[in-house]
Amino acid sequence: MLRVLAILILLFSIIFMPFWLSIFLALLGAFYFPFFLEAIFLFFISDLLFGVKETRFFNLVLISLFISILILIIIRLIKGKLKFYDER
Repeated sequence: MLRVLAILILLFSIIFMPFWLSIFLALLGAFYFPFFLEAIFLFFISDLLFGVKETRFFNLVLISLFISILILIIIRLIKGKLKFYDER
């Protein structure tokens, strides 16, 4: 139930709130839940809704999708190294 609530809050923040708040909430979800794949799907939806081509990133549209995948992989590796993190 808590996971569904977290997904709905993140979806609401992606659609209606500033982007930095969505990133913060996705990071919190990634640290709290063991494998928070929903963030990747929600940032994909964000790119489909609000994404534009960036010349700095080789005209890619799905920038936040790639960044969220990279960050979730890094967080997953960091959580494995922490002694006090208990995998649920």
